[in-house]
Amino acid sequence: MKALVTGASRGIGLAVAEALIADGAQVTVCASRSVPEVRGAALARRCDVSDEADVRALFA
Repeated sequence: MKALVTGASRGIGLAVAEALIADGAQVTVCASRSVPEVRGAALARRCDVSDEADVRALFA
């Protein structure tokens, strides 16, 4: 399974990312202000999902 988790630097987003990783998923994490530090994430990026250019860059 592959997953993209936004808001992964803290709170619910971080908890969801960690749970998916623990279940064996390949997880890409992103957060709007900085690159999230999530142990075991396949990819970590800064991305403000309210900014179309950031979203396009994430998937480029």
